[in-house]
Amino acid sequence: MTHFSEPLAGIFGLGGTELIVILLIVLLLFGGAKLPALAKGLGQSIKEFKKASKEGDEDERTERKPDANQKPGNN
Repeated sequence: MTHFSEPLAGIFGLGGTELIVILLIVLLLFGGAKLPALAKGLGQSIKEFKKASKEGDEDERTERKPDANQKPGNN
């Protein structure tokens, strides 16, 4: 028997009912008008985080590459 909230159950061990209660509390705290702005800000934050992590990975790769003009063992 498969329940629709099983994929969500892996996230912090929350089920469908718990997620609905949390969403209702957030709605009461922030109101319906501010939720789109909060979601937009969260999306931008995630986008910036991914961008920064990609730049960090690229920097690591360029640091690891040996210089093409340098021969191994010559410092």
